[in-house]
Formats: sequence, structure tokens, C-alpha cells
Amino acid sequence: MTDMYSLSSVLDNFPLMMGLCGWLIAQVLKLLINLLVNRTLDLKLLMSSGGMPSSHSSTVCALTTAIALNEGVGSVAFAVSAVFSFIVMYDAMNVRRSAGEQAKVLNQLILDLLDESKISVEPTLREILGHTPFQVIVGAIIGVVLPLIVFAAG
Repeated sequence: MTDMYSLSSVLDNFPLMMGLCGWLIAQVLKLLINLLVNRTLDLKLLMSSGGMPSSHSSTVCALTTAIALNEGVGSVAFAVSAVFSFIVMYDAMNVRRSAGEQAKVLNQLILDLLDESKISVEPTLREILGHTPFQVIVGAIIGVVLPLIVFAAG
């Protein structure tokens, strides 16, 4: 097997590792924040979307920052990653957040209709799909700072 396909070449891929670490840190922070605020350990948060901080923002910003450090801000890879990052963060704050707000309204409508008809069915639409601008900003800060620290230490 050539070095191009070896595990060590994947693990040495700084942008990839920073993107994955950015995601992991944000997901663990969601778990810890929930533990502090709600006093419950909800392991499902490790794989959930939505909430504080935005792991989408953390992931794409870590990837983009690592590419900038690795290849420079003039590289095609940086340009593609930066545009991708803005799309992901916009989507998290707007499109997915709106879908979550609509899910809340639909769940309440279902409850109201079921209350009148005496049928017992639970609403099933997930309400936390997107992020507030603050959650996206915190995720982005994590994503930018992480590769800067690792790069400076390396």
C-alpha cells in the first residue's frame, strides 16, 4: 500500500484532523453545557445537531483555518473551504433554524388538535435543528482558535 492510502497519511492531514477535532470539541461542550444547565447527562447530545455551540460552525471553521495555515489564504482549497463555511453557517442560522421554529408550531398544532379529539399521539418533529447567531459565532471561534493553537504548538 502506498503512503497516499496509509492511515498515517490520514492522521497527518492537519485540515482533516482539525475539522474532526473541531466537531468533537463542540459536541462534548454541548454535553457539558447541558450537564451544567439541566443537571442531566444526555449522551444523545454527542451526535445531535442544534444547540450550543454550533458543531457545524466549529467543524467548517477549523477546516478552513487549518487549510489557511497549511496552504495559505491564496490557495484554491482555502477559497472553496471558506465559501463552504459561509454557506454552512448561513444555513445553520437561517434555513435550519426556521425549520425548527416551524416544527414547534406544527407540534403545538398537533397537540391542540389531539387535545380536542382525545386521541393520544405525541408530536414527533424535532424542534432544535438550527442555531442562534450566538451559537454559530461561538462555534466559529472554537473552529478558528483550535487550529491556531495546535499549529503554534507544533
